[in-house]
Amino acid sequence: MPHRARVIVFVVLGSFASIYLVAGSPLALVVFGAQALFTVRRGWWQPVVVTVAAYASVLVAGSSVGILGFVGGSLLLTPLWPLAAGVAVSAAALGTADATISAVLISLVIYGLTRLTERVDEVHATRLALAMSATAEERLRIAAELNEGLGKALTVIAAGARTGSPDVATARKALADARSAASGYRAMSLTPEITTARAMLAAEGVAVEVRMGHTEPLGPAGALLAALLREAVTEVVRRRAATICLIETSAEEGRIRLRVTNDGARTADDESMGALLPQVETAGGTLTAELTAEGRLTVEAVLPDTRPSAEPEHDRGAYALSVALLATVLAGFSLKALLLAEPVWAAAAILAVIFVMQLRSVTGRHMVALGVMALLTYAPIPFFGRAWLGVAGFLAGPVLLAFPWALALPLVAAVVASVAVAGVLLALPVALTVNYAVSTVVTGLVVYGLVRLAQVIKELQDSRHGLARAAVVEERLRAARDLHDLLGHNLAAILLKCELARRLDPERARAELDDVLTMVERAEADLRAVSGGDLTMSLAAEAESARSVLAAAAIEVTLDLDHGDLGEQVETVLSTALRESVTNVLRHSSARRCLIETAHEDGVVRLRVRNDGVRTASPERRRGSSGLGNLTTRLAALDGRLTTCHEDGWFELVAQAPTLAWVPVRAG
Repeated sequence: MPHRARVIVFVVLGSFASIYLVAGSPLALVVFGAQALFTVRRGWWQPVVVTVAAYASVLVAGSSVGILGFVGGSLLLTPLWPLAAGVAVSAAALGTADATISAVLISLVIYGLTRLTERVDEVHATRLALAMSATAEERLRIAAELNEGLGKALTVIAAGARTGSPDVATARKALADARSAASGYRAMSLTPEITTARAMLAAEGVAVEVRMGHTEPLGPAGALLAALLREAVTEVVRRRAATICLIETSAEEGRIRLRVTNDGARTADDESMGALLPQVETAGGTLTAELTAEGRLTVEAVLPDTRPSAEPEHDRGAYALSVALLATVLAGFSLKALLLAEPVWAAAAILAVIFVMQLRSVTGRHMVALGVMALLTYAPIPFFGRAWLGVAGFLAGPVLLAFPWALALPLVAAVVASVAVAGVLLALPVALTVNYAVSTVVTGLVVYGLVRLAQVIKELQDSRHGLARAAVVEERLRAARDLHDLLGHNLAAILLKCELARRLDPERARAELDDVLTMVERAEADLRAVSGGDLTMSLAAEAESARSVLAAAAIEVTLDLDHGDLGEQVETVLSTALRESVTNVLRHSSARRCLIETAHEDGVVRLRVRNDGVRTASPERRRGSSGLGNLTTRLAALDGRLTTCHEDGWFELVAQAPTLAWVPVRAG
C-alpha cells in the first residue's frame, strides 16, 4: 500500500507538470523530477533545484506562474515554510488570478500528498506493532483477571491442604469460575464454533462451505450466535439426511447476521431453535426458519451489533486530511471556473452539487451521482460557454474510479474528445482548445489520485485495526482453550481429591492432600501459561497423573505407552488431549474402566483413550463440546486430526499428529 500511495503522488505531480511541459517549458521536467525525489528522500538541494527551475520557467521561458506551486509545496515541507506565502505573493504579482489560484492549489496538494504518504508509511510500518501491542494489553488484562480470582483461590486451597483441611467449596468455585471465564473468552468469537461445526459435519460426510463476512470479536452477540449455530448444526447431524451445509455470516448497518442452510430437512420445526427464540427477541433480534420445496432449510438469526468503535480518534486524522485536501482542490478548481462564468450564482449552485457528488465518490462507486455529474458537465455548456469546459475534469476523475481500466480509459478519452469538440464549436483558438483538453486530463488524474489516496488510507487503517482485532480474538481464544484444557482439568482433579480427602480418615487423607499440593503447583504453572507464559508438558507424566486422578474416582486404568521421543509441541498438544479425555470421563460417564495407549508409527503418533460407562451420548458430546473443538483446533495447527466414536456403551477418542519436525534446508 505505501508503494501504491507513492505511485498516486507521482501521477498527480506528473499531471501538474504536464500542463507546463505542453505549454512549451522543458524545465517542467526538471521541476517534476526534483519534486518527485523530494517526496521519496529529502535533501537540501531538491527545493533549491525546484525553485531555480520553476522561476526560470516563468521568467525566461514565459510559463504560467502556476508552476511556482511546486516551489510553495517544497517550502511547506521544510523549516522555511513561511516563505511559501512569499511565493504566492510573487505569483500574484507576475501572473493572472487564475494562474495564482493554480499555484496555491499545487502548493497545497504537494504538501498534503507528501504528508499523507508519510502517514501511509507510518500506519503500514506500525500495523504489526499495533497487533502485538493489542495482544500484550489483552494478555495483561487476562492475567490480572485470572490472578485476582483463580490465583487467590489456588493459594487458599493450598493453605487448606497444608493444614489438613480440604477446601471443597473454594475448589468447586474455582472450577466454576475457570469454566465461566473460558466460556466468556470463547463467546467473543464465532470462529471456534464454526471450526467445531465444520468438524462435526465433515465427520457425518456433509460437505461444508463457510462464508464469513463479519469482524471479530463479536461482543455480547457472540455467545448467542454461537449457541444458535451449535443447535442448527446439531439438528443437521441428528437428521442424518443432509449432503451439503452452508454457514454464512455478515455484519452491516448495525446488525450481525448468521445463516445456516442445509439440504436434508423435511420440516422447518425445530424445538431447540424455538427454545432460543425468547433470548433472541430479548436481545432485540429475529430468528426465522424457511423450508423450500427442494428440502433446503435456512435458519437465519439477526442480532444488533452493539460493539463500540475500535478506531482511535487520532487514526481518523489522516483520512480526514485526505478528504479535506480533496475538498480544497475541488473548491479551488471551482473558483477558477467561477472567474469566467456568468451569472456567477447559477454556476456556483451547479458546482456545489458537483462538489458534493465528488466527495461521495470517496466512499465507493455511486452510479446515480456519476450520471448527475455527467448531466451537469454538458448541459450548462451552451449557457456558460468556455467557462464550463474545465468542469469536464470533474467527470473524468470519477469515471476512472467507477469502472475497470479497460472501460474507464476509453470513456475518459471520450470526455477529453468532447471537450475538444466543444472548443471547436465555440470557435476557440487551437492552443486554448488543446489547453482545455489537457486540463481535463490533469484535473481528472488529480481528482482520481486524491480520492484513491483517501481510499488507500481508509483501507490501510481498516486493515491495521482488523489485524489488531484478529490478534485480540486469537489471544482470547488461546486463553479460553488453555483455561478449559489445562487449568480446567487440574481444578477438576483438585476438587475430586479434596472431596475424597474429606471422606477419608486423617492418615489416608494426608496422602490425597499431598497430591492436592502437587496439583496446585501444576495449576499455578497452568495459570501462568494461560496468562501468556510458555508451557511444555510431558505425555508420560500426564498419563501417570491421569492414572492417579481416575484411580481416585475408582476407575480401573490400563496404560500402554509406546510413543517414544516427540517434539515439545506435539507432546504438549497430545498431553492436552489426554487431559480433556480424562475430564470427559469424569464428567460425562459412569466409567469403571479406561484404556490409555499411545503408538508411534510411520512418522505419526496416536493417542487413544477408551472408556466404558457411556450409555447414551451426552448433550455436550452430541453438540460438540468446546473441549473437543479446542482439541480439533490445536491438532489442526500441527496438521493432525481428532476422531471420536461412541459404540456399545464405550466412548473412544483418537488424537494423532505427525512427529516429523520441519527443518529448513541449509544453503550450500
